Amino acid sequence: MIQISIPQLKKMLIDDGVITVDKFDQALTQSQRMNQSLVDVLASQGFVTSDYYYNLLAKYFGVERINFQEVKIDEGALKLLSENIARERSVIIFGWDADGALSAAMTDPSDLNTIEFLEKRLNAKVRPFLATNEDLNRGFVMYGKQSADDFKGQIEGMIQASIQARVQEKDEKAAAHEVPIVSMLDNIISYAVSLSASDIHLEALEEAILVRYRIDGILHEVARLPKSVLAPLSARVKLLSGLRLDEHAKPQDGRFRQEIGGSFIDIRVSVIPTFYGEKVELRLLTSAARPLSLKELGIIGGHAAVINEVIHKAYGLLLVTGPTGSGKTTTLYSLLGIVNQPEVNIVTVEDPIEYNMKYINQTQVNPAMGITFASGLRSILRQDPDIILVGEIRDEETAEIAVNSALTGHRVFSSLHTNDAPTAIPRLIDMGVPPFLVSAVLNAILAQRLVRKICLRCIVSYEPDRDTIEMIRAQFVSLGLERSFTPPKTLFRAAGCDACDASGYQGRVGIFELLDVDEAVRELIVSADFSLERLRALIKTKGFRTMFEDGFEKAKIGVTTIDEVMRVIRE
Repeated sequence: MIQISIPQLKKMLIDDGVITVDKFDQALTQSQRMNQSLVDVLASQGFVTSDYYYNLLAKYFGVERINFQEVKIDEGALKLLSENIARERSVIIFGWDADGALSAAMTDPSDLNTIEFLEKRLNAKVRPFLATNEDLNRGFVMYGKQSADDFKGQIEGMIQASIQARVQEKDEKAAAHEVPIVSMLDNIISYAVSLSASDIHLEALEEAILVRYRIDGILHEVARLPKSVLAPLSARVKLLSGLRLDEHAKPQDGRFRQEIGGSFIDIRVSVIPTFYGEKVELRLLTSAARPLSLKELGIIGGHAAVINEVIHKAYGLLLVTGPTGSGKTTTLYSLLGIVNQPEVNIVTVEDPIEYNMKYINQTQVNPAMGITFASGLRSILRQDPDIILVGEIRDEETAEIAVNSALTGHRVFSSLHTNDAPTAIPRLIDMGVPPFLVSAVLNAILAQRLVRKICLRCIVSYEPDRDTIEMIRAQFVSLGLERSFTPPKTLFRAAGCDACDASGYQGRVGIFELLDVDEAVRELIVSADFSLERLRALIKTKGFRTMFEDGFEKAKIGVTTIDEVMRVIRE
């Protein structure tokens, strides 16, 4: 990607009033220390957004920028270049201009070698446009949609090849190396990546294997395979993950790395026995992803100000709560990215380690080797840490050690499985932590869920009908907030288009509620008449905003839909 020189970038950002000289120099030092892009560091710290930086690039280099959320990709133009070449060259052919030249979206429009290559290969004049990596990925998703029929055809061909090769009759190790099985798994993974799936489920049914992808939090069935390929396919996954091929009665966990389109993706594996055979779950992890800024997570306004204050306190406990799959780990990593400075020692104990972070000492839970959250946390305390991340507080022992660590001068970040923020306090007490310790160390509780974002290509506004308004009003009433309800005059939804596969959604963002533990809350926790009801009543007087209210505000400005907020809140 083209870059603005550091001195020029510094001048432009300072002239725009985006950053001070001191803050820029600190970000530059951190980017050099972590061997990370300066722009990524500035973005993760909230100084610039991707959109702002790319507009800056386009202006500085005198090129036009393309945004595929606003401009439709012409499928005929897209097909002129194969997906493999498009990914290899980081380019999307998306249309023609009035003079007949091909329009090419590129992360580096100054790449003359690629432009010359395209003109020779396509026998046409090429006009380059500046695009973000996210825009290119939207184009690659279009390839994935086009290849749906090809994918099913290829899988069917591999099934027939496996039958002809009598793969199911071979021992598991030999079957795992057979070309049809290798190609089948590779295609299942690459197709999932093209659709931006986060998970792949291979589920054993009575007479078939169900292949499902989780896309933007929703599971979609993509194929059904014959039961005969279950054993070799499972064996292939185990072989890549370093798991035991002859173990079928116990769950196994592992991970491996796969090359897709010239880049690598880490894949976390879980294999469990079920009634009809082993179920395989693959979590697709982008190991190179930078920590997100608070704004990118969806933490804005007063919530962002409180979180920034809490994570920089000298000691204490910050909890992030929510069910599995609600984005807790992403939030915790992003908070670590903000405080990851040369003067602090950050140590984690996780199960599993999902993302590798530079200059953070990460420890993997391994019960077989005696490393649990509790024992790992004890060992961490002997490593002179300033900041500790405990992946999850699951039991009384871990809770006790985490709380005592926060009490003795450490900043502790962790997660807890509760439905909302207030419930985390009685949950800690139920786990055996004395109320006076909870009161002494707890700084804040952030509860969250993930909602799908409206596709900006096909977003439309509408006036909500009476049923919709009554549904929203009923939710306010159930939360005891009927007095603060104002019927919305306008809401948003999406009509559905090629870019979002007619779903109306693209990507996800968090909705949050934040309980700031101030002196009044601390006093209530240690009082003899503490209860969850009294806690809710107290924080309500202090302007506590529920997760639903945060989602409702985001629905009113077109980030998500009210139906999506209601779906997630009711789960």
